Amino acid sequence: MMTSNEKQVRKRNRAEVRFRSYGVLSLLAAGSVLLFLIYTIVSSGYSAFFRATVLLDVQLNAEHMDVTPPYTQDVLMQGRYTSVVKQALYAQFPEVTDRKHRRALAKMLSPGAELVVRDYLIDHPDRIGSTVSLEVPLSSDFDQLYKDHLPRSGEHIRFTATQLQWYDRLRQEARIHYRFNTQFLFGGDSRYPELAGIGGAVVGSLYALLVCFLLAFPLGIAAATYLEEFARESRLTRIIEANINNLAAVPSVIFGLLGLAIFLNVFGLPRSTPLVGGMVLSLMTLPTIIIATRASIRAVSPGIRQAALGMGASPIQVVFHHVLPVAMPGTLTGTIIGLAQALGETAPLLMIGMVAFIADIPATPLDASAALPVQIFLWAESAERGFVEKTSAAIMVIMAFLILMNLLAVIIRSKTQSKVE
Repeated sequence: MMTSNEKQVRKRNRAEVRFRSYGVLSLLAAGSVLLFLIYTIVSSGYSAFFRATVLLDVQLNAEHMDVTPPYTQDVLMQGRYTSVVKQALYAQFPEVTDRKHRRALAKMLSPGAELVVRDYLIDHPDRIGSTVSLEVPLSSDFDQLYKDHLPRSGEHIRFTATQLQWYDRLRQEARIHYRFNTQFLFGGDSRYPELAGIGGAVVGSLYALLVCFLLAFPLGIAAATYLEEFARESRLTRIIEANINNLAAVPSVIFGLLGLAIFLNVFGLPRSTPLVGGMVLSLMTLPTIIIATRASIRAVSPGIRQAALGMGASPIQVVFHHVLPVAMPGTLTGTIIGLAQALGETAPLLMIGMVAFIADIPATPLDASAALPVQIFLWAESAERGFVEKTSAAIMVIMAFLILMNLLAVIIRSKTQSKVE
């Protein structure tokens, strides 16, 4: 017969087993939800990295393209190439002569088809007057049809039976190809899903993060160092510390309103620019950097300070030559985590006008631009089926950036830590 102590021990052991089981189940549940989320995003977005094109034999007739010698880049940029692309498609179906059917046939081509001809001629102006084979993009509907995202039959079908016959004929003749979509990664936004890209949004986000880092990192370290090492304990210091902690929990849209009121309305800075976006994000990131830096400085062993003072170092030398280098791994980690959070923020950027449709890629932080989270927001609101995969693909890109930034934080922390040791 078991004693009361043995019963208590067995009871504690069972409770411990249950607690561990609950922990394992919680991890499995969280991992399952995460895997399901990643699978959903990847399965619906990977196809955006590819697009369907059609191979056409285009007659580069100068008269039809409305270009005259000398064929300089400015002249070729002003040319009209839609007619030669359509004629190349009509040549594949000589039996189609009716104007109505030809209009239906031309709907298979993307408006970006003429841009392919234009760019080719800019690189090869000597080919004017000859016939070349070019791959031009299909329209969004036929691109989605190739990817099996749109049905061939049913109530909401977007194609006529004749269009499907033309499409099948092109596939049988091996004229429709599936290519990697460089336009998505390096191009700007577009009203047409098959032409829309994230290049402008990525560059805008990188500019905004650069401005954010250049402003928030030195100011955050300076403020944390002063508060932790030089500021006297007083009511004012306690008020500043409490406000810094409160600012870290303020909703990001408040910082957007602050940027709208101060940077745009008072200082008159240009709207929808990475410069203003970075300044707003720096306000949001600054409390995070200050808190992380103060925690890192506080974790430095007092023996390091005492040893430096004992060797005759001044208080400033102790801080900048000994304390800050030891605290730098935690400071950099907190900074990168703060920048990663800023990368995914949408609300403050919406408040300063970065929600505008910008098709060009910004050359400087002073040029109007979109940002990656705002681009995702815009595409998610679009009713076009082609933007659904673009939205998921853009989320994949921003997730990749976040993973890289976290890996960078781990690498920098480990290397800095090894140097300090």
